[in-house]
Amino acid sequence: MKKIVLITGATAGIGLATAKQFAKKGCDLIITGRRLDRLNNITKKLTSKYGVKVLPLAFDVRDKKAVKEQLTKLPSKWKNIDVLINNAGLAKGYSSIENGKIEDWEAMIETNILGLLYVTKIIAKGMVKKQEGQIINVCSSAGHECYPNGNVYCASKHAVDAITKSMRLDLHSKGIRIGQVSPGHVEETEFAMVRFDGDEKKASIYDDFNPLTSKDVAKAIYFMSSQPKHVTIQDLVLMGSQQAGNNHIDRSGRKFDSKN
Repeated sequence: MKKIVLITGATAGIGLATAKQFAKKGCDLIITGRRLDRLNNITKKLTSKYGVKVLPLAFDVRDKKAVKEQLTKLPSKWKNIDVLINNAGLAKGYSSIENGKIEDWEAMIETNILGLLYVTKIIAKGMVKKQEGQIINVCSSAGHECYPNGNVYCASKHAVDAITKSMRLDLHSKGIRIGQVSPGHVEETEFAMVRFDGDEKKASIYDDFNPLTSKDVAKAIYFMSSQPKHVTIQDLVLMGSQQAGNNHIDRSGRKFDSKN
């Protein structure tokens, strides 16, 4: 029987790459995001290329009413979710704490923390009922190590780390595997453009080193989900080889472009 995998924030970046990876492996997908046109386009491509079933759901994870409306009224054939991937998240702004914008802080806290909780609460209930399932949260190296001007974003991802650990304590005895993936810098995403409000010059942060790609993270997430049921990968931290930590990056050039 095919797995049903729910991926939030699936219209771009890591979420989209993860949807492609799981479709390639034959999983049926529920993909969510704010942009219905993108969701519909992705649905057509995945169903056509991989022959899987895809259910697109357009909503913002920050909207708890919309989350409840969409996820508690799934068609019967989609209710038995095997894997939840809490990917929806963002960084907004890059400044010292005294210069931060409150609206940016609110967007990060509401998306990265509350949105994850709204979705998880609903899906976890179904998993508890059947005593089986897996939840993988997309955290970040920023959930383990802070960096200058990352204040609230780092705080939100530290919260994801704590929530993941707490979820595991709550749910491990109920047959549910809980883990997270914590990537460092990742390209092929909208992360930098969103953080810098569409300023392409400021968002060009990968010109002098090779970070991870969204496909790298997607493969790691699938690896976590494909382990036998007695195995839980609790936290998979990964970075590009030129990144030793959030504050230590070899910016001497893109050394691996010709080797990809």
